[in-house]
Parts: sequence; structure tokens; C-alpha cells
Amino acid sequence: MKEILIGMVKIYRRYISPLKPQTCRFYPTCSQYALEALEKYGAIKGTIISIKRILKCHPFHSGGYDPLK
Repeated sequence: MKEILIGMVKIYRRYISPLKPQTCRFYPTCSQYALEALEKYGAIKGTIISIKRILKCHPFHSGGYDPLK
């Protein structure tokens, strides 16, 4: 399952992300953060951590450096 999720993120990064303007508020980007979370914590916990990060991406959050802990 973890490999499937990592593959989905990689497909997003290769084919979908280049079509959108760069608007990421964070470093590393949310997709890189998701890859790291999935690799480090596995499918379930990595997905939960990634979703929490994506939910922080809104105009009222300043963003900035937010590494995986």
C-alpha cells in the first residue's frame, strides 16, 4: 500500500504539479513532505501526517520552513 501511495505522489509531481503555478507556502513542498512521511512512517500514519500538512496550506497560514519531525 505504501508503494502505491508513493507512486501516486510521484505521478502528481511529474504530471500534474508542472501544470499549476508555484504557490507552495512551505519548504519542503507538500508533495516532498508527503513522500518523506510515507517513507518514514508507512501508509496509514504517513497519510495522516500528509493530510494535516495539506490542511495547513491556506491563505491564513504564513507557511515557511516546516520539516518532517
